[in-house]
Amino acid sequence: MTTATFPANPGTTSATAAGLLDERFTIAKRPLSAVTGAEIQAPLIQGGHVRYANLDYGASAPALSVVSAYLNEILPYYASVHRGAGYASQISTSVYENSRNIVRAFVGGRTDDSVIFTRNTTDSLNLLAGCLPVADGRHTGDVLYLDIEHHANLLPWQGVPHRSVVAAPTLSATLENLRSELSQGDISLLAVTGASNVTGEILPIRELAALAHEHGARIVVDAAQLAPHRRIDIAADDVDYLAFSGHKLYAPFGSGVLVGRPDWLDAGTPHLAGGGAVREARLDSVSWATGPARHEGGSPNVLGAATLARATQVIGALDQELWHAHETAIRSFLVEGLRKIDGVTVHQIFSDTDQATDTIGVVNFSVEGYDAGLVAAYLSAEHGVGLRDGRFCAHPLLKRLGLPSGSLRASFGVGSRLEDAQRLLAGIEELRRTGLGWDYVVDSGRWVPANDTRSYPDWAPNTPGTAGAAPCTED
Repeated sequence: MTTATFPANPGTTSATAAGLLDERFTIAKRPLSAVTGAEIQAPLIQGGHVRYANLDYGASAPALSVVSAYLNEILPYYASVHRGAGYASQISTSVYENSRNIVRAFVGGRTDDSVIFTRNTTDSLNLLAGCLPVADGRHTGDVLYLDIEHHANLLPWQGVPHRSVVAAPTLSATLENLRSELSQGDISLLAVTGASNVTGEILPIRELAALAHEHGARIVVDAAQLAPHRRIDIAADDVDYLAFSGHKLYAPFGSGVLVGRPDWLDAGTPHLAGGGAVREARLDSVSWATGPARHEGGSPNVLGAATLARATQVIGALDQELWHAHETAIRSFLVEGLRKIDGVTVHQIFSDTDQATDTIGVVNFSVEGYDAGLVAAYLSAEHGVGLRDGRFCAHPLLKRLGLPSGSLRASFGVGSRLEDAQRLLAGIEELRRTGLGWDYVVDSGRWVPANDTRSYPDWAPNTPGTAGAAPCTED
């Protein structure tokens, strides 16, 4: 595991960003697709407002404008799905069920692949954990995963027989480590991320699928970060299961999906025991349904599934070359700019990863002498820039990177523009040059401006947003 440290340049000033501009970045001056909320104004602690620079797409991406419009179009017809004879119920049922076909096409699914709607990627992978094959009351093999995974693709497997592999300093060596462990046998499932939520590095899914199948295992891909940034074709790549979330793919509501081979899913423990998941319920026993209904007990998130499906249609129709060029331009601009700032370190997992071609729109970095949470609070309060700080629900990886207290992550997508990255660079340069422009204190585990008088919308709580801060503070 390596941390990429780039040469310091004490003379860097805000002119750096301007000096980096050339024809490569022209495509990134405007968003590739319109997103809802792109022009919201963020209050500055010093007074005044500025357009909010959203560099936190990796946590939750803003809804595409066309998806928001679609929501408004179908909302009047919203009704309970399945078994309803009424006009609105029939329309809602049709929309909900057709969403499965749309999502299956988006990921290049096989005709018999199940498409199960869930709350999010975490929910999907927990569902799959309950469907691992069992014989004579025992699991028929272990789940194998790397130590670089998001908790969504780490914690569900800890409740079943499992093994973990420590990632090597290079991707090529890591693949060999996986091959070696798979060759030991008795592994039923290889669970891998499609792209790291911490650093954006992409793993070779087709190669990993072939490796798993060579040793009699199946593969599941956590595509929460990959799906919003790259085309996916699970049939061509021979991937058995794939999970992703709507909230990272420009769709509102808590929606997610698990797509994959139906045999394990039809034999597995129903994810939610309740109405809709059964063929026949008796007072002391039940006959469970097969197919997606088996795991979708209760009233489903109809609007979540519908907007997720609509978002996949929009993303799936993007010109791939233009899409990647837009994202690569912003990422390379930001990485090059950070490299030139004294005391800034850009982090990556593998030393043989090409930051230009093998990464999505995620950049992870730290600023010498400053807690990551303090830098994030400063950028928000003094520059109107939003990005993520902490350990990104990937605690083992952050420890491996030598960042037990966390780092900073800038993430972006089709609604981003070059000016967002420029604002971030200018803020970091100013921090290194002149320091903080305001006093900050820790409140409920989070850094916030002292004596914060910024105003919030009338309908929003007028607080710094620290209530209910995540408790993951221990090493």
